[in-house]
Amino acid sequence: MVTVEFKTRVKNGAIEIPTQYRENFKDRVRVILVADDGKTATPTLLDELFIHPLNVKGFRPLTREETHARK
Repeated sequence: MVTVEFKTRVKNGAIEIPTQYRENFKDRVRVILVADDGKTATPTLLDELFIHPLNVKGFRPLTREETHARK
């Protein structure tokens, strides 16, 4: 199964497949439609932490080795 994602506009009830994907979609397809209302998603707690990270005195991120160490 080939899956692609693209944004387009509906024109008279039709959705045009972009040229670069047409070769993959010639016969039967499964269609899932999601309306883009133009609003951004509500930020989650993780989004907020990425935007405004907490500064903790003495914090040191784990090294790659520490992250993958088995105890």
